[in-house]
Amino acid sequence: MTQDKDAPLREDIRLLGRLLGDTVRDQQGAAAFELIERIRQNSVRFRRDDDIAARRELEDILDALSRDQTIQVVRAFSYFSHLANIAEDQHHIRRSRAHLVAGSAPREGSLPHALQAVFDSGVTDAAGLVAFFDAALVSPVLTAHPTEVQRKSILNCETVIARLLDERDRMQLTPEEAAASDEALRRAVLTLWQTRMLRTAKLSVIDEVNNGLSYFDTTFLRELPRLYAS
Repeated sequence: MTQDKDAPLREDIRLLGRLLGDTVRDQQGAAAFELIERIRQNSVRFRRDDDIAARRELEDILDALSRDQTIQVVRAFSYFSHLANIAEDQHHIRRSRAHLVAGSAPREGSLPHALQAVFDSGVTDAAGLVAFFDAALVSPVLTAHPTEVQRKSILNCETVIARLLDERDRMQLTPEEAAASDEALRRAVLTLWQTRMLRTAKLSVIDEVNNGLSYFDTTFLRELPRLYAS
C-alpha cells in the first residue's frame, strides 16, 4: 500500500482550520461563523466542481455583506491562509527529516548537496576549497519584502503555533499530553485572532532594526553553531 506522504499536511490544516472556526464562533458568534462557513463551502464547490449555482450564491452573499461582516470574513480567511502556510512549512520540515532518517541523497538547497555539486563539477582539491572560503566574505542580508506587513506580535503567535505543531510531530503523545497540546494550540489560535493584523503606526528606524534582529534568535544564532560543529 502506497503511503500518502501529504496526509499529515492535510490533517494539520484541518486541525488548525477547525480551531480557527471554533475561535470565530466563540469570539464573533454563531451567525458570523455560519456566514464564513457558507462562503467557504460555496467557494469550494465553485472551485472544485465549477458549480455555477454555488458561484451565484457566493456572489449574492458577498454583495450583501456589511462593512463589519466584510472585515470579519477577510480576517477569517486571511488567518486561515496564515495557518495553512504554517502547516505547509511544518510539512516541509517533516519531509526533510524523513529524508535524513532514511539516509537519502542530499537534497537540493542543502549544503551537502551544494558541496557534492562542486565535487561533481571536477573540483577535487578540498584544500583549495577551504582556502577559498577562508578568504571569502559571506554576508547575510535581511531585506524586508515590499509586501511584508506582518506585525512582530503576529509573527510571535505564528512561531508558537509552528513550535506546537513540531512538538506533536516529533513525539508520541499520551492522551493527557495530546489534550494539553490541543489546548495550547487553541490558546495560540485565539491569541492570533485577537491580535490586530495590520499596524496602525509607521515603524521607526529603531523598530525596523529590532524587527531585523529578532530573526537572529531563530536563524543565525541557532544554526551557525550547528554548521561549525558539523
